[in-house]
Amino acid sequence: MHPVFKLKNQVKHYAWGSPDWIPELLGEKNPDKKPYAELWMGVHRDGQSQTEYNGNTISLAELIEQDVELYLGKALATAGAASLPFLFKALAVDKPLSIQAHPSIEQAQAGFERETSAGIPLDAPERNYKDANHKPEIICALTPFKAMAGFRKINEIHALFDAFGMESLSVVKTALDSGLKAFLQTLFALPPEISGRVSDYAATQKRRLSESHPQYRDVWETAASFAEQYPSDPAALSPLYLNLVFLEKGDAMFLPSGVLHAYIRGFGIELMANSDNVLRGGLTPKRIDLRELFHILTFSTFKPEILHPNSSKYPVKCKEFSLSVMHEQQAWTENGPAILIVTQGEVGVVSMDKKNGEKTVVRLKQGESAFIAAGNAGKLSLNGDFTLYIAGIGSI
Repeated sequence: MHPVFKLKNQVKHYAWGSPDWIPELLGEKNPDKKPYAELWMGVHRDGQSQTEYNGNTISLAELIEQDVELYLGKALATAGAASLPFLFKALAVDKPLSIQAHPSIEQAQAGFERETSAGIPLDAPERNYKDANHKPEIICALTPFKAMAGFRKINEIHALFDAFGMESLSVVKTALDSGLKAFLQTLFALPPEISGRVSDYAATQKRRLSESHPQYRDVWETAASFAEQYPSDPAALSPLYLNLVFLEKGDAMFLPSGVLHAYIRGFGIELMANSDNVLRGGLTPKRIDLRELFHILTFSTFKPEILHPNSSKYPVKCKEFSLSVMHEQQAWTENGPAILIVTQGEVGVVSMDKKNGEKTVVRLKQGESAFIAAGNAGKLSLNGDFTLYIAGIGSI
């Protein structure tokens, strides 16, 4: 049985997506400039990958269900896994995503059970929990990538709000002395007339603030951009209390559950536990549930580390997934299961049947992806001139 299955994946056309990056990756034309936001690779019910098996097109989930131990490996099967524990994506952010956070496994299980028991349909707009899983994630930049992640240190937030000014925000600064939760609750509870003045101030005072406090220029410019796109939204001030993060090509950042964050602009590879649970706090026309967001947030300072691969693997301790990058011909060393996507060039995945000596080559060009069944470490080789990213099983 061939260990390599080429995938056909779903694209999500959210409004914040780019009309260029994913079509260029896939080699597709996009004359209507439709936004391509995410390319999903995996088994999540909201965007399942398809593959060919015995002349038929089936979902990757259906393939795995036929023989869980064969495709996922004995360790996962023994542990009770029924399918892939991760979701792999190409992510193209042309406009800012909402500031958001993801629940822990315990919070997700409780929230999913609560909303299911209440009879809320999975596709209902008021539904917070689409599944019972948590969503730790890693983003790896394919282009320069700008994001916000984690609360700044409290003294730094004080300094930024002092520099920003506005007497109307004195109550917010006072609340900060009681901690990050009180601070954020007070900020988000500002009446619309004050939020509107704050947005106007952020948008109109950008030049003055950049001249008087040039060390914070990125903060003022980002806040002004948010204020122009989302007037009267107190989340426009999020760059004053969340860390701005700039990733260069090949840099990555890992975000555990409970960390408030937003992706602002850039193209990257994203890998997460197999979940689509998102609690939003602003910068979005979508539903915001502040009560539930505050329930799952971690109210402590956190600045993500910029990660680089050790050999080929990014140093992340997460049992659901691992992320690797490869640029040259080499033997396949992953035990699987895994999904790979080619971001540059072309690769030949070569398997050799030791019993009959038959060689099989599955060729993948830029934008194409494949599922690698478990137990193929040392049995495959990668040939060609390429860059590819591999989502595999993680470790603690």
